[in-house]
Amino acid sequence: MRLVLITSVVETQCIASLPKKSPMDKFQNKYRIPSARLQNWNYGSQGLYFITVCTKNREHYFGKISNDEMTLNELGFFVQSEWIKSPEIRPDMNLELGEFVVMPNHFHGIMIIGENEFNCDGRDAMHRVSTQPTPANKFSPQSKNLGSIMRGFKSSVTTHSKILNIEFGWQARYHDHIIRSHDEFVRISNYILTNPGNWKDDKFFN
Repeated sequence: MRLVLITSVVETQCIASLPKKSPMDKFQNKYRIPSARLQNWNYGSQGLYFITVCTKNREHYFGKISNDEMTLNELGFFVQSEWIKSPEIRPDMNLELGEFVVMPNHFHGIMIIGENEFNCDGRDAMHRVSTQPTPANKFSPQSKNLGSIMRGFKSSVTTHSKILNIEFGWQARYHDHIIRSHDEFVRISNYILTNPGNWKDDKFFN
């Protein structure tokens, strides 16, 4: 069975208690961001975020791909389970998971931050972009935003690697992309789902 099929089942279990509306439908109704200016964007705002994070030096720590399928090792399974637990760990952020995949040396995922007590001001994502100067501490390390989610995720994996006596390391930063349209959401979701099958053509392949 393909990894993506396994993750889809677990994701469904994790978000079963949330409203019965697909991320695609929610995107069309709530999260459209046609003109986001990243320098003024608050990453605690509700929206859909495409995340990519690589291992240090793109070393293969999480498993291997054969016959277009990803086979996870013990650390790879922990990466998968830790991401799946994100909504449970942070229930006050109203998180949902889109498609995701653990690859030999990197991870792709869509994280959906919903309306919560930390970003609720009566506006949806379309109107969250400010053209005014950003406060000095707006993007400094803080909790209840995408950065805090990723710090916790990466830290947990690193800690577990030490338990396994693996000399593991992440790339210092991660890449994020705000999904701005329904078509982009579909395209990125398909890219994630087909990532194992396109491994040899992937820019992270080495």
